[in-house]
Parts: sequence; structure tokens; C-alpha cells
Amino acid sequence: MESEQLFHRGYYRNSYNSITSASSDEELLDGAGVIMDFQTSEDDNLLDGDTAVGTHYTMTNGGSISSSTHLLDLLDEPIPGVGTYDDFHTIDWVRERCKDRERHRRINSRKKESAWEMTKSLYDAWSGWLVVTLTGLASGALAGLIDIAADWMTDLKEGICLSALWYNHEQCCWGSNETTFEERDKCPQWKTWAELIIGQAEGPGSYIMNYIMYIFWALSFAFLAVSLVKVFAPYACGSGIPEIKTILSGFIIRGYLGKWTLMIKTITLVLAVASGLSLGKEGPLVHVACCCGNIFSYLFPKYSTNEAKKREVLSAASAAGVSVAFGAPIGGVLFSLEEVSYYFPLKTLWRSFFAALVAAFVLRSINPFGNSRLVLFYVEYHTPWYLFELFPFILLGVFGGLWGAFFIRANIAWCRRRKSTKFGKYPVLEVIIVAAITAVAAFPNPYTRLNTSELIKELFTDCGPLESSSLCDYRNDMNASKIVDDIPDRPAGLGVYSAIWQLCLALIFKIIMTVFTFGIKVPSGLFIPSMAIGAIAGRIVGIAVEQLAYYHHDWFIFKEWCEVGADCITPGLYAMVGAAACLGGVTRMTVSLVVIVFELTGGLEYIVPLMAAVMTSKWVGDAFGREGIYEAHIRLNGYPFLDAKEEFTHTTLAADVMRPRRSDPPLAVLTQDNMTVDDIENMINETSYNGFPVIMSKESQRLVGFALRRDLTIAIESARKKQEGIVGSSRVCFAQHTPSLPAESPRPLKLRSILDMSPFTVTDHTPMEIVVDIFRKLGLRQCLVTHNGRLLGIITKKDILRHMAQTANQDPASIMFN
Repeated sequence: MESEQLFHRGYYRNSYNSITSASSDEELLDGAGVIMDFQTSEDDNLLDGDTAVGTHYTMTNGGSISSSTHLLDLLDEPIPGVGTYDDFHTIDWVRERCKDRERHRRINSRKKESAWEMTKSLYDAWSGWLVVTLTGLASGALAGLIDIAADWMTDLKEGICLSALWYNHEQCCWGSNETTFEERDKCPQWKTWAELIIGQAEGPGSYIMNYIMYIFWALSFAFLAVSLVKVFAPYACGSGIPEIKTILSGFIIRGYLGKWTLMIKTITLVLAVASGLSLGKEGPLVHVACCCGNIFSYLFPKYSTNEAKKREVLSAASAAGVSVAFGAPIGGVLFSLEEVSYYFPLKTLWRSFFAALVAAFVLRSINPFGNSRLVLFYVEYHTPWYLFELFPFILLGVFGGLWGAFFIRANIAWCRRRKSTKFGKYPVLEVIIVAAITAVAAFPNPYTRLNTSELIKELFTDCGPLESSSLCDYRNDMNASKIVDDIPDRPAGLGVYSAIWQLCLALIFKIIMTVFTFGIKVPSGLFIPSMAIGAIAGRIVGIAVEQLAYYHHDWFIFKEWCEVGADCITPGLYAMVGAAACLGGVTRMTVSLVVIVFELTGGLEYIVPLMAAVMTSKWVGDAFGREGIYEAHIRLNGYPFLDAKEEFTHTTLAADVMRPRRSDPPLAVLTQDNMTVDDIENMINETSYNGFPVIMSKESQRLVGFALRRDLTIAIESARKKQEGIVGSSRVCFAQHTPSLPAESPRPLKLRSILDMSPFTVTDHTPMEIVVDIFRKLGLRQCLVTHNGRLLGIITKKDILRHMAQTANQDPASIMFN
């Protein structure tokens, strides 16, 4: 089939005007969120049109032909539609970089002509710093707004502050004189729903009423969130990081980073977090920051007209997103470099660092948590760790790797089932069911009822003299032989044992609900639920090791360093290590994750335990599959993403992968001076190919260049309107010199200016390992295959993805654009 040779374009075959139509946000993704269908507009076809919006291109039929590589560089005015990419297509990185270098040379050559040109040159040079500054400012401000609103709405499920409705529970009781040490959260100004509705603060009736109101608010927030996403911005659902990775690799998803997506994602993220679903806001904050970067890039022509340059801004924006999510500017830069960016030059590293710095500064100025920290669960530990503790840390790493492998397989299986069954057609119903189950199961357990960030804070916190949590309900041992400044290890009280049972139930609840929650049609991040699972497991292990050291301090593993009455074990540290291990198991992050957690704790001393746990987690996870959750979702959605981490070790050649195959019809080509306008229009109408190789003649098959379907369409349509004598029988000439024609023949149409004279070519004996490297490192979408200069066929990115699936014993149809 022709659609199997080259990639499709979404053109309506009998209409040239269809190339200028653009889909709205609502048309891009089905509101029900069923399946993104790429069958009619697959990305990786041949090159689609030019890259820069509004670039001036012209063409002519007479006189000398300019040697410039500009498309249609002799037309009098720009043509609508030229210079843009269609939806679900990949940009041409090589072309974009060449165009940017040409723009830069043009600005440099003019800057000495006048003061105005010098000013424009300076503006162009500083525009990169301006756009990342604006992105950082907006990201920090929106993150602060989201944090404040989510805290208030989370507490709204339990009650309300009568003295000031805009205060959350903690703020409401700040100024109260009636609070006690044991019940510091209770004050007359804060009223639970049971107190307001039935006038009871205690008893079964009060519990049931609070239970009902908790479920009511959870369902209301979840329903409102999914309804806003479905109606106004379908792209606002999910984490956003898989799509950000794909976009940064050069894929076009129109509207994914638009203003509607930004506004709806900001609002619904607050609602989704407040509903109590097992999700976090950290991943979606990366999407929010990238939306800011995309919108601000349109203020600067340097970025608005060049898709490759725009992706440099998006890389910096993703760093700013992680910076405000975790209060970790350096970790954000490393996250952008390690996890999401496809092209990361040195200047992007500097600008990412600056954007992360600005975003963190703005968030710190807002101080959304009232603790002068950038995150709710910032902690500091003062107890050193000992060599023996590496063993339980590595065990936590093994748990994190096993959890990551289980979660990826279970979640992908559930998401695939959602796509292939009728259940996926009712996203609102799915969200309501998941929210209802979560609320009903979460309320009885105080650890699942807590906001997940609050839960992590409690699990990370070390037990000090001012802690009233049941996790710190230790029996005071008055017979300790040695008194130290820190509170010594003590035997666990009933509160601790009760808390361990509740944490075990919370662990099971979180594992099950996170599998079914990630991927529903509301904004849903994975960082916080994964960290919570690891923190619960880590705290349980930490308490177990602490009690073991207390009761068996004479064992040889404890005797040397843990004396009676000393503070040897810090359970909160185990929670932190477990959180890092579980997050690493799911995402397969390493360096950036260690730095993020290090910035959370501010302790250089704990880098070795973190590194040991994270690397163990990655090794164990990789033993079951090398894909992280984001790569797995990219593959599930069929995005054309060539992962640089994957190795291609097979010995196939370009001739084995190229199209046409022996059973296929011959490759559709143009000749340089033997075809008429009608011939080309018929070929465009009868095929769905995205571009055509140009050869000298059918007999020689010598390659001349490559012409894009989009450019041919626009050039012919424009010539018919603006040039006299261009008719269907006019000869089309791609050569430098027009061949001699009979006097009575119509005026020829010269299209050499739209011809790519240097398409990438490989020989038929080139190893596919080299071809795959070329596609990855140069960002190609297709390359032509020749033998002794004669055209044999073409290889597209889709062909490579299909071939890699076949070599991995996968069904190509199951992963390609389903």
C-alpha cells in the first residue's frame, strides 16, 4: 500500500486549500479521551513544508534564478500556510538550524549600518534571556498559586475557617490562643462540617457526617476537573511529561502548549489534587511551565519562527517546572538534561539554570507553605549514617525497582485495556468511580486521608521533642546510661505499632490506586504518589531497624557504633531513601533524582545512601525492562520518538529497510524537466506521500533533489494566481536552465527555488546501526537510498521505528500510531 511506503499527510486530496486549515484545541483530541488516531496524519512522513511562520518566500518564471536556498524566494509577498508544520508531524532539525544560522548572519551583517540595526541585533542577542526570565517568573507565580489553592481546597473537604474563609486549617489556627500542644490543629475558629451541619464535634454522628462531606467534596472536585478538561482543553489531562519529551524531540502537537491548555491545566490541577486522588502536581507543573515558555516564545521572532529554537526555550521551561515542583533548581536543570531534552546545547544549559533560578526565587518570595521553604516536606537531619545501614538502604532500592517494574507493567496494561474497550469512551465516569473508591477507602485511615505531600512530610520528619504524631509515640527510658543532645533511640509505644499497621494498609491502598489513577483524564503526576509509597516502606523499615538496634545493641553489627542511649537510627532518613528509590524505579532517573532529593534535605552527608538506593532501584527495574514509565507511555501512544538510550545492535542494511520493497509499487518520483503542471497535480491528488524525489529522467534515475508536497501545492497555486500564462500544460522545470521549447508552447513554471538540492542520502549497503544514529543525532525524518548515484528508495522515521519493533520481536502494528 502507498500508505505503507511513505508517511501520510492529513490533506484532503482534492483540495489544495486544506493545507492552510488549522485544528482548534478541541478538535485535536477526542473529548472522551479515547484513542489518539494518527492513521490519517502520521508524523514521520517525508518532510512537510517549511518551518518558519510568516517567512518571506518568492518565486518567478523569468530572469535569473537565485542560488539562495529560500523557498519560493522570488514571490512578491508571503503566502498563508508557507513556513508552518502540520499537526502530528516532525520538524526538520537540520533545516531549522540552517535557517537560524542564516538569520544570524543576516543580522550580524546589518548591525553596523545604523543604530537601529545595532539595537535590533542586541535585542535578538538578549531575547533568549528575556524569554526564559518571563518563563521563570510565570512558572514560579503559577506554582505558588497552585500550592496555595490546593492546600485550601484540600482542607475544605474537612471543614472551614469561620473567621477568614480564605484560610486553610493551619493558617486558621495560627493566631488562636486556645490550641494545646497535643491538639494543635483544633481551635474555635476552625469548624468541621459536622459541627456546622449537625452541631456535634464528637461521636458517631459527627464521624458519619464528616465522612459524607469528605466524599461529596472529593467527587465534586473530581467531576469539575474532568468536565473542564473534556469540554475546554482535552490536552490538559495526564502528566504531560511523555508528550513534552516527544515535542522536544521535534514532534508537533498543536494546542498542547497553548493558552487554553495552560489555563485549564492550572485550574484542574488544583481540583485534582484537592479531590484526594492518588496523584501529584509535580509532573503537571512541568507541562504548565512549558506552556508558559511556548506562549512567551511567540513574543520573540527568533523563537516564534523557528521550531528548533523554540525547543531550547521548552527545555529551559521544563527545568523551571521541576525547580518549583521540588524547590530544586539544580535538580531541575539535570532533569531537563537527563530526562526530557532531545537537543541540549551549552547555552540552553545556562538558560535552563537561569530559568530555574528565577522560578525558585519567585516561589520563595510567595512562600506558599509559610515555612520559608520551596516545598512542604523540606527536612534536615543531623544524625550521621553508618556503614551497616547501606544494607537496608540497598533493600529499599530493590523494593523501589520491583515497585517500578510492577507499576509500569500494570499501568500500561490497564491503559491499553482502557484504549481497547468501551470503558475508555466514558472518561468522566471513570474519574468519578476512581475518585469515589479513593475517597471511601481513604477517609478511615488518617495516613491516606492526609494530602499526599503532608503524608510525605510526616514520614520524612524526625521525631523531636515538639512532635506529637503517633509515629513519635515512643516510651521514655529513664535508665539510659548516657545522655546526649539528640533524643536517644527508645522502645516503640503503642502509637508507633498502631501507626505501622495503618501505614501497611496505606501502602497497599496507594499501590493499587496509583496504578488505576495515573492516566485518567485529569492532570495527574506520578512523582508524589511514588515518593509516598517509597516513604511509607522506608519509614516502616527505619522503625524496624531502630527497634532492632535498641533491643539488640550488643550484636556485632551494632556494638561498635550504637551505644545504649545514643541516637543511632533516623527512621525519617529511611523514608527519604525509600522515596527516592521508588521514584527512580518508576522513572529510571538517576543523577537528577539524587540531586533533587539532596536539595530537599540540604544534607551532603546522605548522597551515598541515596546513590546506592537509586542505582540499585534502576538495576533491578532494568532487569525487568529498560523502559521508564514515560517511555512506556510514549510507546503506548505511538509517538514517533527515537530514544537515544536504546541500542540498535542488529546487522541489517539500509536496503533491507527502505521502501519500496519488491512487492510494492514503484517509488513516486518527479523528473526535472519532463512533467507538466497537470502531471504534478495528478500525482499529488492520487497519492498521499509527503514529498517526492526529483530525478534527471526515468531512464537514468540519477537523483537531483527532493520536493515537498506542501511546497509544490503552494507554488503551483500561487503561480496560477499571480503569473500569466501558467496553465495545466505548462512544463515544470526543476533544472537551472529551462530547456528549449516550441514557440507555441505555454510559459514554463520554474520551481528550482523550492527544491532541496542536498537531501540526506545513504547507500544501499549502509548498516542500519549507522542510519539509526544519523536519524537520532541529526533529527532527520527521511533519507534517500542510492546505489552509484541512482535512486533506489527511501527510509523514513516510521520505517525505522517499525524495523526496531520487528527486531525486538514486537508487532509493529501494536506500537505504531494506535
